[in-house]
Amino acid sequence: MSEDGAAATSNKTAETMSKDQQQQDKRKHKVIIVGAGMAGLSSANHLTKNGCTDFLILEGRNRVGGRIVSIDMGSQKIELGANWIHGVLGNPMFELAMQHGLISIINIPKPHKVVAATEDGKQVPFQILQEIYEAYVCFLRRCEEYFLCQYLPPPDIHSVGEHINLEVELYLNGVDCQKEKHLRKLIFDCLLKRETCITGCHSMDEIDLLELGSYTELQGGNIVLPSGYSSILKPLCDNLPKENIILSCPVRRIHWKRKAALRASALAMTTSATGTILEEDEDDGNESDDSDRTVTEVQIGDHVQQGTAADEQKVSEAARIIKSSTANVVVECENGAVYEADHVICTLPLGVLKEQSETLFVPPLPQYKVESIDSLLFGTVDKIFLEYDRPFLNATISEIMLLWDGQDDNDPDASVVQEKDDQWLKDNWYKKIYSFSKVSDTLLLGWISGREAEYMETLSHEIVAERCTDILRQFLKDPFVPKPKRCVCTSWRKQQFSRGSYTAIAVGASQDDIDNIAQPLYSSPHQSKPSVLFAGEHTHANFYSTVHGAYLSGRTAAQILLTPDSPQEIVMESDSSDLSSWIQGIALD
Repeated sequence: MSEDGAAATSNKTAETMSKDQQQQDKRKHKVIIVGAGMAGLSSANHLTKNGCTDFLILEGRNRVGGRIVSIDMGSQKIELGANWIHGVLGNPMFELAMQHGLISIINIPKPHKVVAATEDGKQVPFQILQEIYEAYVCFLRRCEEYFLCQYLPPPDIHSVGEHINLEVELYLNGVDCQKEKHLRKLIFDCLLKRETCITGCHSMDEIDLLELGSYTELQGGNIVLPSGYSSILKPLCDNLPKENIILSCPVRRIHWKRKAALRASALAMTTSATGTILEEDEDDGNESDDSDRTVTEVQIGDHVQQGTAADEQKVSEAARIIKSSTANVVVECENGAVYEADHVICTLPLGVLKEQSETLFVPPLPQYKVESIDSLLFGTVDKIFLEYDRPFLNATISEIMLLWDGQDDNDPDASVVQEKDDQWLKDNWYKKIYSFSKVSDTLLLGWISGREAEYMETLSHEIVAERCTDILRQFLKDPFVPKPKRCVCTSWRKQQFSRGSYTAIAVGASQDDIDNIAQPLYSSPHQSKPSVLFAGEHTHANFYSTVHGAYLSGRTAAQILLTPDSPQEIVMESDSSDLSSWIQGIALD
């Protein structure tokens, strides 16, 4: 070979090695963010704005946004997830929308005329509807006062549902006419169903009475972005380097401690036989006695026993990297990729943590965290969109409330045994739809929650559309209500990367459980910065269940990593456009 040829070959080899090295280097990052929902995007933006671009976002879906997602329906976009900006003052989502021209401060509210109808198609006089609504709001505010004033409720009353039903009973005792009493009771029942969609639960009997007031409501009402809530994703993504986001990359395992040497013989034996790797972890003194040896199952293909040679190679490669890594955290992905990082920000929703926390983290999460994940509620709330060729609802009406009469879901006959419960759901699921509201003249929206929502997710859209048509014909007393040309139903419980809609505080749980989940994990007592941080709406003790809660929690996690000092006390940075900085201070135990 000539010298020129040898030089060319040498250069090519060097170039290849350089590319391989670059590829290898890309597997090591300062920060890995798991999830590209609002919390993940917020963390990434805060890191970027402060000059840290050595991060990687790993997202299971093939899109960013998490529970913020829109689709085109007819001539407009509809939001399948987050719908409103909840409040103005101190809300970073409102500030972001204003900053990027997504909303006008001059907001002329549309006329909002609500009618309530019974199953026989009779409309309730508006003054009765108003009277009951005002009483209901008063009952709800009284429930919130238990948290704010810290006084005790009546004996044996533990949930919001129990307290409101007690108030309703006392209120209705003052109504003499049985017919009038029954009508008012139907309106209260409808408002409680509506509350389950707002709170994110099956029944208000599940929601802890003493904790209802822990949610902080920002002033200013619910704001709709003209271009849809999902339009807020663009300004967040525009700031981020495209190569820092990897889509369709679900995370299989987060190894958050440095591993001791792995015995080759044990590895060979365990991976070939069961696909299981035995790992020895450093003991930091905080774990239980048996936590120094953890067994982690590494899935090989679809079934452990039926792994291909390539799958086994991926597993042994992952084991090799984990064994030799000096990083604080090693993240394994379902596709076999392995990434190393100094820190991981985990923004997986509470529903996913409930399902996967036992297998997702190695070593396992501390027991207090697991108990808090189990204690909190992650309910299902779904939407039903009905699109029509022509308007059929009176132009002045914006919403029709459905006053269902009959057996409610707490009737003992409906839930004595699972079999009866399933049959009851099949026959009555649609009675959980509390109203249909107008999105436009030719687009209606129905809401449904809890077990009924989960059952609806098993049905075809055609069956749901037929049932909704029957409902509208019945309540409007109009047999000519047309069938929708298109029906779209959400399925947040079925979705692999959400497993529900949003967080609520169940009876027996508290804000402490949210704080427990938010608590970062350290690989050793000497670490100045945590190995694993948690963010998402389920980690914000006052703004759980909201996008702004997710945003603030993501920013807080990033700020902890950016602060040069020990993370014992963090003060959020303040900038002139951010009204929320004054309400967000962090003090970690």
